[in-house]
Amino acid sequence: MNKILLIIKREYLTRVKKRSFIIMTILGPVLMAAMFIVPVYIAQIEGDVKTIGVIDETGMFGNTFNDSENIHFIPLKDDLDSARQVMLKKNLYAILHIPKTELSVPETIKLYSTGQPNIVVKGYIKDSYRKEIESMKLQASGVDPDILRSIKSSINLLTVKLDEGGEAEASSTELSMGVGFISGLIIYIFIFMYGAMVMRGVIEEKTSRIVEVIVSSVRPFQLMMGKITGVALVGLTQFVLWVVLTLLIVTTFLSVFSGDLQSYQQSQMKMTEEFTTETTAPATEALAPESDGSQVNESAIAIFESIRSINFGVVILMFLFYFVGGYLLYAALFAAIGSAVDAETDTQQFMMPVTIPLILSIVVSQFILYNPDGPAAFWLSIIPLTSPVVMMIRIPFGVPWFDLYLSMALLVLGFLGTTWLAGKIYRTGILMYGKKTSYKELWKWIKYKN
Repeated sequence: MNKILLIIKREYLTRVKKRSFIIMTILGPVLMAAMFIVPVYIAQIEGDVKTIGVIDETGMFGNTFNDSENIHFIPLKDDLDSARQVMLKKNLYAILHIPKTELSVPETIKLYSTGQPNIVVKGYIKDSYRKEIESMKLQASGVDPDILRSIKSSINLLTVKLDEGGEAEASSTELSMGVGFISGLIIYIFIFMYGAMVMRGVIEEKTSRIVEVIVSSVRPFQLMMGKITGVALVGLTQFVLWVVLTLLIVTTFLSVFSGDLQSYQQSQMKMTEEFTTETTAPATEALAPESDGSQVNESAIAIFESIRSINFGVVILMFLFYFVGGYLLYAALFAAIGSAVDAETDTQQFMMPVTIPLILSIVVSQFILYNPDGPAAFWLSIIPLTSPVVMMIRIPFGVPWFDLYLSMALLVLGFLGTTWLAGKIYRTGILMYGKKTSYKELWKWIKYKN
């Protein structure tokens, strides 16, 4: 046992002192925090007001396009050719041309600009024009547009979960899907990342002949277990540092720019309300004049209650268990592959059978999210080779304790079985040089007696 601890210490200290580990430990949280900070920061930067000239040959859409916070419309009396020539002189962002047709209201309009038009501008113009066309068609058919709008309703479907005692608590399927998928994806990535690290370490020691000196003092199985456990501790250290540093960066950003973010959110809400008032106001007045925002408040309260409904304590504990268990299971197999070859280029023939179950678990994750209690979800969360990812996807939805305990027990047994199998291959392959290894050869190594 002391020898295994020495190997664990050597593997851990050697790797955490590497420059690549330090750089990735710092760079990882910066990149993850940037995924949250950069879009928010860019979104709150207000661009210049875009002036769009409107050439309405029909004379019917003079009041259709209302100015927004970032878009300003001006009517143009020039013809299209003249307007296109003076676009840059008048500092116009674009020219909107509504042609005159002989038989009907034009349903195709053109937007001329010197560059690629902004998708927000296109969407605003298209939606405003569509609403006006629909209103004209309704009036032509003798239907009051206000009556049609009044029958439109905004529906919120709130889900409530009942426990065995009949107690009710709010839940959110979307939130459970997000937590489950992200947890499973992180385990998938880390298993591949650190499992491959174990394999490369074994190959490096084998090709440099350092292992010949090491195995003169320790047994091959002890060397394999020490290497696997040491790299696991490196992975956990890096993961914890990533989480802590990411939260620290994001929290600091929110505290420093809280005022700017709040004003940005308020402006976005104001723009959304102005943009949707034309469609939703009649319906609100006709169907819910007394609501006074209570429906929005109820939805917001339900969201916070659904967040509390997820037992994050269980999610975190199970994440750590399946993170470590899945890594140990696959790291043993990766170590066996590394010991069986002389170069990393020779690992491909053995990598495919080992990684197919792990890849399959992430491929079928979308089906598991839509039916977390189905037979496919059950069996894939029980089988040790796929349970680290699939069970983490299921846990936020609520998993029966029997399924969870069975999965955990089988994962432990699976780790012991793969470790025994990998040890058989490792003890022979680690000292085998210059021979092309095949599956037939591996089977002979497994059958060798001590």
